[in-house]
Amino acid sequence: MVRILIVDDSDSIRRQLRRVVERNPQWEVCGEARDGREAIDKALSGAPDIVLLDYRLPILNGLQAAREISRLVPSAKILLCSMHCSPDLIAAARDAGIHGAVSKCDTRQIVRAIEALLRCQNFFTDSETALV
Repeated sequence: MVRILIVDDSDSIRRQLRRVVERNPQWEVCGEARDGREAIDKALSGAPDIVLLDYRLPILNGLQAAREISRLVPSAKILLCSMHCSPDLIAAARDAGIHGAVSKCDTRQIVRAIEALLRCQNFFTDSETALV
């Protein structure tokens, strides 16, 4: 079973991401977090395989949280789910140890990205194209 941690400060977005994850019988939500600090704590205690991480978070933003999660839980693959995946954000995400970045509004891309990360492939997308 693939364990997935969902991190977003919006209850409705977390519910949406949970529905996406739960559609696959091989995936399970191992926890949810509302801010960057809580994301780090849940990653340490929940041993996720994948972390779905928003960029704009209270306390620590997604990039700051990703750096810590990568250091403390190196086996976890991190997928940044943001409203806008600009080239600058994608470059910063790569530098922070994030394995992929997609729009949180595109559930098909989220699924494709999770599948790519599970194959140990990176998956970065902007509004035009997916970069693997």
